[in-house]
Amino acid sequence: MPELTPVQEYYKGKTIFITGASGFMGKVLVEKLLYSCSALKEIIIIVRPKRGKSPEVRLEEMFKLPIFQRIREEKPEVLKKVTSFNGDVTYENLGLSGENLKYVTDNTNIVFHMAATLKLEGNLKDAIDMNTTGTRRALDISKQMKGLEAFVHVSTAFCNCDQEVMHEKVYEYPHKPEDLMRMVEWMDLKTLESITPELMKPHPNTYTYSKRLAEILVRDHYETMPVIIARPSIVSPSAYEPVPGWVDNLNGPTGLLVGAGKGVIRSMLIDTRFKSEVIPVDYAINGLIVMPYEFNRQPTRPASVPVYNITAAEHRKMQWGEAIEMGKKIGYEYPMELCLWYPDGCITTNRLHHQINVILFHWLPAYFIDFILFLLGQKRFMLRVQRRIQVGLSVLQFFSMRSWVFKSAAYDGLWKSLTPEDKQIFNMDMDPKESIEEYMLSCLHGGRLYLMKETPESLPRARRNLKILYVLDRFCKTVIIGLLAYWLYNRIASFISV
Repeated sequence: MPELTPVQEYYKGKTIFITGASGFMGKVLVEKLLYSCSALKEIIIIVRPKRGKSPEVRLEEMFKLPIFQRIREEKPEVLKKVTSFNGDVTYENLGLSGENLKYVTDNTNIVFHMAATLKLEGNLKDAIDMNTTGTRRALDISKQMKGLEAFVHVSTAFCNCDQEVMHEKVYEYPHKPEDLMRMVEWMDLKTLESITPELMKPHPNTYTYSKRLAEILVRDHYETMPVIIARPSIVSPSAYEPVPGWVDNLNGPTGLLVGAGKGVIRSMLIDTRFKSEVIPVDYAINGLIVMPYEFNRQPTRPASVPVYNITAAEHRKMQWGEAIEMGKKIGYEYPMELCLWYPDGCITTNRLHHQINVILFHWLPAYFIDFILFLLGQKRFMLRVQRRIQVGLSVLQFFSMRSWVFKSAAYDGLWKSLTPEDKQIFNMDMDPKESIEEYMLSCLHGGRLYLMKETPESLPRARRNLKILYVLDRFCKTVIIGLLAYWLYNRIASFISV
């Protein structure tokens, strides 16, 4: 049996408790711990029953996903080290029953608190209940853990969006988490929604606001608990592990890539001069795993709560304009199947131009398609899809229309502190061998395969369809421009004749 590396040795015999294990980052964390820290004792996760499926059934289904393939092939026995309990962070004690609660508090050594609502457009009551009060509930349980060595709270790099430069520290804020948690309990939803915009200024959405309050809550527990704050930026598909391009949701850049590739997103507000801020999920997860090890190997406890900005290295960031052009090029080489229209959207900083595009190329086609479906007696869906797209785009434009500056010295230090052996296993290198273009290609393949269920064998047909859509797009534009020119010519001619 090979000798364990320092990080692997740290996790040997440890029990890890994870909230949010069924989410995108949570799945990758569970897989990586099982695969690379196989000497751990147990991973305990809480799972809500969903669509009539018990936590045990949901766990079995999760293990069948492609990301667990290497474990199924190489180390199937480690899957038995995962225990799932019925639980929910929106309930006191996380919804754990007496025996299960005692089991968790008696055995847990490390907590990864990842559960959160990622709905940027969600109402404040739900955001506070899940992201802020949920964190308080997780902290309350963790206080009872006899062998607790680290409580890693997963926040977001964007929770201090009023700062020009975001350092690795907790920023003060006029609102106290306790006050907001009490307020959303007793205030009715209508009243709360009416004051939300003014209440959460300068935050653009309830997600960053509730996450900022949660950070303050965690910081205030540092004197009595080994808490750590991790702030990932926009988490993108995996670069290497568990499989290149793995993704399971349409949030962030993947949604834009797929939406634009399908010809559904035709216009977006992006300042192409600014740099994109994304981090591959496997880099982020490796950083999370190293944090408890680094915290507990220090000879003295840090004076303030450790905070890590999990962001891309400066030399790895691309301007939005470059990234979009590269994405278009790759998208044309590896197109999506069944596109709504030729993927040739518009990127602008002019809000009026954007709104005109949205009316002409988002809403009008959606109404037209739903009308045709209505005539055919089919179920209408395009207006519903378009509403979701507009909500998502309106929120995302806050992040795509401004520059973000993060200081990540502590996160960089995690990588530098590792031994060569641990660097091989827990890759966080921001200067890897693969090019950015290769990474974007793997993201596109991941979006096609894991989200759209489009296999590589479908590419020849997709390329033929793209050529047809190109001809149709150019024909329609030529006709429209021709008719417009003809109308203008007649107007000018009639004006001159008068």
